[in-house]
This record gives sequence, C-alpha cells and structure tokens, in this order.
Amino acid sequence: MDTQDLEIFHDVVALNGVVKAARRLGKSQSSVSETITSLEKQLGAKLFDRSTRPYEMTPAGRVVFEECREVLQSVQRLKDRLHRQVHKVVGQVRVGAIYSVGLLQMGHHRRMFESRYPDTALELQYLHPNVILEQVLAGQIDLGLISFAPKRNDLEIVPWQAQEMVLIVPPGHRFANRSSIRAGELDGEPMVGYTEGLPIRDVLNRWLRLAKVGVEVTQTFDNIECIKRAVEIGVGVGIVPRATIDRELELRSLMAIPFEDVDWTRPLGIIFRKGKPLSNAASRFLEMLVPSQPAAASFETTSAAKLAKPAPTARPRSAVTLPEPS
Repeated sequence: MDTQDLEIFHDVVALNGVVKAARRLGKSQSSVSETITSLEKQLGAKLFDRSTRPYEMTPAGRVVFEECREVLQSVQRLKDRLHRQVHKVVGQVRVGAIYSVGLLQMGHHRRMFESRYPDTALELQYLHPNVILEQVLAGQIDLGLISFAPKRNDLEIVPWQAQEMVLIVPPGHRFANRSSIRAGELDGEPMVGYTEGLPIRDVLNRWLRLAKVGVEVTQTFDNIECIKRAVEIGVGVGIVPRATIDRELELRSLMAIPFEDVDWTRPLGIIFRKGKPLSNAASRFLEMLVPSQPAAASFETTSAAKLAKPAPTARPRSAVTLPEPS
C-alpha cells in the first residue's frame, strides 16, 4: 500500500470532497477517485457510502481515516529526522493568517523564509479567524496567525505581537489635530465597527462599556481594510491597531490619535494543534516569526509557554485590563 494513497484519502475526508482534494493536490478529479477505488480494493472494504449525497464515510472508512493520520504523521517524522541529518529544511508549510496580518506583514516574512530555506514551499492563505481555527484543529493548515486566540485544551498559542489600538478619523474631523484623546470623549460618536461574531468586537464592546462610553455604530465589517475605507469617507470614526495604518498615515488619508487614559492592545498569536508535531519546515517558520526563541527542530515536546516572548512593559497610564475572550 502506497502512503501517497493514504494521503489522498486523508485529504478527501479532511477537505470534505474530491474536488477540493484534487485542487489541493494538483491532480484531476478522476485520478483522485481512481485512487480511492484502488485503496478500497487493496483493503477489501468500502470507505465511502456512495448512496448518499454528499458521500459519507463507512465505519471502515472512519477506522482507516483515524489510523492513516497516525501513519502519515509517522512518515513525516521519519522524513524530518532524515532531513535534519543532512541539515536541510524542506517541505511545505501551510499558514492561515487573518487579513490585517496577512496583507500587511506576511509578504516580508515569506520572502525571508523562502530565501533562507529555498527547498520549502510556503502556502499562505488569508482567512476569517473562525476558519483559521477550524482548519488548524482539522490539520488542514500547520500554523494560524490570529488575534485574541481562544484558550482551549486542544490548542497551543505562541504570543507574537501586542499592537496598540488607536482612534482613526478622516482629515477635517474635529479630532484630527489632537495629539491624544480620552476614551470618554467618544461617547455618542458615530463609529464604524466590527462584525458580530469576531472576538475583537466582543473585546472592544467590553472596553467601551468599562470606560462608560456609548457609541452609535453606523456600519460593521469583518476586516480592517473595509473599516479604514469607511472612515476615510466619513461614515464614522474607527478603532484599529496602529500597525495597520502606516500607508494611510503616509498618504494623510487618515489621522491616528492615541488614547491617553486607557491601554487598549490587540494581542496577535500563532496557533497550532496541541499534540500534533510540527514538521521541521513549520518549526523553522515559527522560529523565524518568534526570533527570540532558541533553534528547535521540532515542537513536539516544547510547550507554548517556553516560546512566549516576555510581556511588554505597561505604559504609565491608567490601564483597562480585561480577560481574553473564552
């Protein structure tokens, strides 16, 4: 039995269909279907119930899926150990990043990683944070870059960045020339907000509530780029990470005003599934993103706590401290 056949079967199940698996593997749909049929003949059991739409795994298929994941991980560990013997980092690294991180920061990291490790391939996707979490836990991507990562027993979280949140307004707004602002001054202000269901919306609502501020939400979006565009045309003010508006500040299409009485920050974290060893290439990419950490060939036995950077020193202001969302 070829392990490649098991990998194809695994992708069909993990991606919920032949079409998506074929696209990921760069194969034709017919080739993938033939591989599944051939695997069934070798095992002497049907892996899918083809009388249903979409196909469902049979009990035998579920057994094969659970076991093949262990087989594929063992094969990957064997390959990694052999490659480390000759000091090479090879293979694919699958990364999912939220839009505000992927669009603004990952181009630089991609170029650096591929220059340092030319035998690797970095597959980078820009995704909704909920999709990133789902795909990390399902083993469809190796690493996820998200904000306000949830604390879960099946998830490792490596703290990465703490980004200052600032008020943004268009030029000509009455706050535009301010060097700083108090949170209470936003009371009653029209604001462009975040879509319901995003962790940053829940946290921002709690921040405002603790500061006894009520705002008039005019529009909501699921990404910071759209929020910035809406603020530029005067739909309302916005609160975004300072790191996401360098271009707008250079063009003077937006003005950024820091808060003087609260310390609101967006924590960015790197997540991966607990108990699933990272490949050598994925480990090296994680090392590059968190450069203060010692080199490590595999994170199989390394806890996220050991990888965490020291917490930044708080600024001398009256900080509003909130628990991260569960």
